[in-house]
Amino acid sequence: MSRFPAAPDSPYLAEPGPGQRWSTWRSVAKGQRGPEPRPDWLVTSDAALDTELGVLKTGKEADAFLIERGVPAADDALPSPTCLLVAKRYRGREHTTFHRDGDYTEGRRTRRTRDQRAVDDRKSRWGRAVAATQWADAEFVAMTEAWEAGAPVPYPVQIDGTEILMEFVGDVDPGSGEIVAAPRLARERPGAELLESYWEQLTAGMSVLARLGYAHGDLSPYNVLAHGERLVIIDLPQVVDLASNPFASEILLRDCRHMCAWFAARGLDHDPDALFADLLAQAW
Repeated sequence: MSRFPAAPDSPYLAEPGPGQRWSTWRSVAKGQRGPEPRPDWLVTSDAALDTELGVLKTGKEADAFLIERGVPAADDALPSPTCLLVAKRYRGREHTTFHRDGDYTEGRRTRRTRDQRAVDDRKSRWGRAVAATQWADAEFVAMTEAWEAGAPVPYPVQIDGTEILMEFVGDVDPGSGEIVAAPRLARERPGAELLESYWEQLTAGMSVLARLGYAHGDLSPYNVLAHGERLVIIDLPQVVDLASNPFASEILLRDCRHMCAWFAARGLDHDPDALFADLLAQAW
């Protein structure tokens, strides 16, 4: 569980200070912003500043940072609208520690032919840059489609190159102001009733992805957050197309086995092969 100190009382200045920038909401194209209707908590003002509060997680292909987006108050006595976001920033291929990306990107095409040729040429600098963008694009598109379809995923706020901004899943302590990120499901020991609820939420989310034609690709208790009684599926850059990827069935079955093993270890047995068959049936 990641914890962060309370944000400064007045972190917003007339100009961005260290670790700050003007909000990039208006600087990205309309199609690079999250779907409507947008959540009430999201700050979209041109006057907002993004303040980086710390590192949430480092990963194989990207790092995640905690961001507070807020509008400077004209009067210190007035509350300033703020929201907490996660900035997921993808590294170039030469800096990633993930080396089996071909299994996941098989069948995935970029929007422009020249970019696809660049991705296929792993030795070119442009190809490496496009490949990093391809991972970010894949996650943003999948997260957007999943959120619109009702899957338990973070709200995708916007994408700008290799950076995705998304909903922060966690809480702010009302007394101390301490920010606490939701823990990974892997760490939880829920009671029988909550465990059953978690299973229902998980399989409902996997079903939404299957009906969209996706398998998560890297689903495990470490890529699911337990926010109280709510589960949230995260880390979707490795989504695979169930129709076009020749490894899709193998990858989906692995997702099913990983999740069924975690639930079985906590006393709730489900057949991963039965779950796999049900998801495939929904996909087709």
